[in-house]
Amino acid sequence: MLKKTENGLQIHGNREKSARKGGYNGLQNVLLSISPKVETNKYLGSIKEAFTMFVPFIIVGSFGSMLNILVSGANGLAQWVPWLSNLSPAFTAINFVTISCMSLPIAFLIGYKLAEKENLPQLESGLIGLLSYLAVCPNTISTVVEGLKDPVVVNGLGAGVIGAQGLFVSMIMSMVAVKFFGLLTNIDAIKIKMPDSVPTGIARSFNILIPIFIIITAFSVGGCLFNTFTGNYLNVWIYNIIQLPLQALANTTGGILVLALANQLFWFLGIHGGMVIEGVRGPLSAAGLAENISAVQAGGVATNILTRGFWTSFVVVGGGGITLSLLIAIFIFSKREDHKSIAKFSLIPGICGINEPVVFGLPLVLNPIFAIPFILNSVIAAFIAVVATNIGFLTCGVLDCPPGLPVFVTGFISYGIHGIIVQAIILIVTFIIWVPFVLMSNKQAKLEQK
Repeated sequence: MLKKTENGLQIHGNREKSARKGGYNGLQNVLLSISPKVETNKYLGSIKEAFTMFVPFIIVGSFGSMLNILVSGANGLAQWVPWLSNLSPAFTAINFVTISCMSLPIAFLIGYKLAEKENLPQLESGLIGLLSYLAVCPNTISTVVEGLKDPVVVNGLGAGVIGAQGLFVSMIMSMVAVKFFGLLTNIDAIKIKMPDSVPTGIARSFNILIPIFIIITAFSVGGCLFNTFTGNYLNVWIYNIIQLPLQALANTTGGILVLALANQLFWFLGIHGGMVIEGVRGPLSAAGLAENISAVQAGGVATNILTRGFWTSFVVVGGGGITLSLLIAIFIFSKREDHKSIAKFSLIPGICGINEPVVFGLPLVLNPIFAIPFILNSVIAAFIAVVATNIGFLTCGVLDCPPGLPVFVTGFISYGIHGIIVQAIILIVTFIIWVPFVLMSNKQAKLEQK
């Protein structure tokens, strides 16, 4: 009877183990099935690549705002060298042509990148995407003229068209226009054929003339009719029903934690999580930064937590999963020479937020011993930073920092001394979390040696 009971218990244990393994494999299969679909999706891919190309310009633009404060501002160097205040328009221009106008280059870049995937003329497609977006937007602005009672309406593009408010609209319009362009270019009946003696460039221009005319006309008329029947412009309507809710969701604690979790789940499978989620995170963080800068410049308060600077400084400080803390834990507690060797050549990259050496060298990919901290530490780091923001210890970011800078430098650039403090707290907390799993790895090594 006792033997039977023991067997029964053993069977039960095996069933539980199989269930756990089945659940793990199920999650793994789901993520592995999602990843290629996301990576091969031409629309998400185009958005990701467009924002990746534009990241340096966003960083430059945010530095323009910083220079305006530190150099030309009343509390900057200008208080001792008054002439430096004359440079304020120049620093403002740096921010304006990059961040305050981001909807325009993003529309072009998305059209350009989507055309590459659709085998369409890239430069022309980029222009079609940009112009189609502008066609559905208001092209007049009201301005106050000194001496006149009523505002004067003049031709021009408002901040809501060229800036962060128009970002999602420009993305959608650009993709729709390029897709439309691809369909029209396949219709031979609307192509203007030129003699073989005509240069190739000119012949191609006439070849796509009618498709371009149809697209620009369709978007212009469509935008006009939408405004006529709804009393609202299409760009404003899309902003209200899509961009605003998404930004609001992304700047909640839950929204940020979900993004951090998704990032690490893909990393655990050996897939670059940042690149997978960039199609969603990129537009949201860019729009958030632009709105923060505009609010501060207008004398208000920044309210968007999620920016690229926030992500770099806190969510992936020392690498996704906060692997810099793991390296420190290995140096102190690990008895495995193989892990210590990997930690030694991973340390310098880890300090600069580059964790591929430890992720693939240890490895952390599909490693059941380190799975829990590797997946959850970025979520914990994000939670700490969000709480610090919500209690007022951190302000919402108005400055993005270049990738690859050392830890604490990133925090200081984007958030000042308070950013360094929060980074230190994150590293300490995640170090404590990593330690038991490093000790568990020691025990695993001993068992393997027997």
